[in-house]
Amino acid sequence: MPQSVPKPEPPFTILFPDSRAPHQDIERDVAGPETILLNPCKTSFEEIERTAWETCDAIVVSRVPIDSKVVPHLKRTRIVVRAGVGFDTVDLKACGEAGIAVCNVPDYGTTDVADSAIALMLTFARGTASLDGALRADLKGGWGYLNNVTSRRLRGLCFGVIGLGRIGTAAALRASAFGMSVAFFDPYRPNGTELSYGYRRARSLHELLGMADVVSLHAPLSEETRGMIDAAAVSAMKPGAWFINTARGAICDSAALRDGLKSGRLAALGIDALPQEPATLEDPLVAAWQANEPWLRGRMLLNPHAAHYSPDSALDMRRKSIETAFDYLKDGTLINCVNEAYLKKRR
Repeated sequence: MPQSVPKPEPPFTILFPDSRAPHQDIERDVAGPETILLNPCKTSFEEIERTAWETCDAIVVSRVPIDSKVVPHLKRTRIVVRAGVGFDTVDLKACGEAGIAVCNVPDYGTTDVADSAIALMLTFARGTASLDGALRADLKGGWGYLNNVTSRRLRGLCFGVIGLGRIGTAAALRASAFGMSVAFFDPYRPNGTELSYGYRRARSLHELLGMADVVSLHAPLSEETRGMIDAAAVSAMKPGAWFINTARGAICDSAALRDGLKSGRLAALGIDALPQEPATLEDPLVAAWQANEPWLRGRMLLNPHAAHYSPDSALDMRRKSIETAFDYLKDGTLINCVNEAYLKKRR
């Protein structure tokens, strides 16, 4: 039976299980002096006192899973806010059945992630990283342009977007500014979206992969997208394409990407997210990158899932997260709810 969640009265208690913010000035500014802000700064459910879980009215969480093990202890909680875009660490169904709304913060790092995707593309196009590395290794011998093994003129190329949401659209607009044409695959965008932007719409993933010179991934992680970029998808890509992932690592099969790069099907690979994080040498792609094997030298860039970050985006994330939680507690205003279907079933 779903639990009955009492509507809290001020002062509210908001739990930040794993916040890394050293101070709570922003949170206090939004929630006011009476709200109790709990910040144990732990990495798991077990490390936090049960009373904190059982007495909080809202949770703002980064990485600690809010799953079926945690939800039965949320006796007062009305809302869980995932401080970020992805929400795959929160059990939407279990929370919904318990009457708990789950929300995310989809717009805190939109421009930062889009900028990162374009930065990876530009690094390959102009060879800035590989040229710098060659000079660092041999100042005299590296003085030349031949170490830029991925150089291409961007104007006239096709920039293919998987997932034309906020970030995908922002990346596409940036690519257009470089004179690239834009194509996208997103079955959830309404008919006519392509007419509004002047983009070409692919009716299937493989259709997009076959036409794009640069493929930029901006889809959320879900059961539908998990493992979507597999060996078959890599084989469907245009020969010599670049693939860039600033979304979620588990959407891609690392071994398939490695094989695609080694075979030459892919000319360049820019990765900001991996299936297992932090990176491990058990991942064949990471192992090859770490060894700087000759066949991928200058053709792969790896970032530590940092595309979303800037000091500005970090501040936006904190403010938007606490506003989402506090406004719901205060007056029932609910934005960016990602488990509404389960809440409706409960009602």
